[in-house]
Amino acid sequence: MDTENIRVEKNGMLATVTLDRPNVLNALNAATFAELSSVFDELETDTDVRVVLLTGAGERAFAAGADIRELAAAEDGAGKAFALRGQAVFRKIETLNKPVIACVRGFALGGGCELAMACTLRIAADDAKFGQPEVKLGVVPGYGGSQRLPRLVGRGAALKLLLTGAIIDAREALRIGLVDEVVPAAELMQRAEALAGEIAAQAPLAIAETLRLVDEGLDLPLDLALLREADRFGLLCDTADKAEGTAAFLEKRKPIWKGE
Repeated sequence: MDTENIRVEKNGMLATVTLDRPNVLNALNAATFAELSSVFDELETDTDVRVVLLTGAGERAFAAGADIRELAAAEDGAGKAFALRGQAVFRKIETLNKPVIACVRGFALGGGCELAMACTLRIAADDAKFGQPEVKLGVVPGYGGSQRLPRLVGRGAALKLLLTGAIIDAREALRIGLVDEVVPAAELMQRAEALAGEIAAQAPLAIAETLRLVDEGLDLPLDLALLREADRFGLLCDTADKAEGTAAFLEKRKPIWKGE
């Protein structure tokens, strides 16, 4: 795909998407959002790719946030469209049919933090910094930060960050549950690739259905969510992958998944 602000590299079952605007700390402008949308549309239908890594170019930032110059230039009444555009792209990433692992080094602030939260999992380098400083600009998070943050870390911890605009380090992000792992910066991509390999080795239909079940079930009453789980379990029990997985287990060999 021909993109100016994003690099996409594929290696077997793994795709690495890199925000490539290091001179502006990988800030998320309109062109970058358009490219992210197109890239993830392509990855959705690429059956060879089973896990996506999302990271930022350079050592200083995953993404420092939305492009403030674009925000400042937004005309009266344009703010809602500004937010809806970002929300739509991040929701596309969040509901992708394969896991997306955010690999965060340096700053992940504002829209950058919101982008990381839209990913399936988050691995942070020990130099990573997170925050939602929108109140310092006179606005609220526009790309889902006010909703995903409390879902990840709880109401109190989320409000503390949202109301102060504070920036926290990787260890604090791990403590409150904003990230899933913290590793030395030099080992960030190596660890992410290892985790991606563990996931890619599993049945792709089961992975996709697990992602859907968790995403949909969080907003359902438990009884309804359990019924949906039973439905999906039943569907998967009739697949070739289920037959292969159970046969491989009984025969003490590695399964060969077909995604069927």
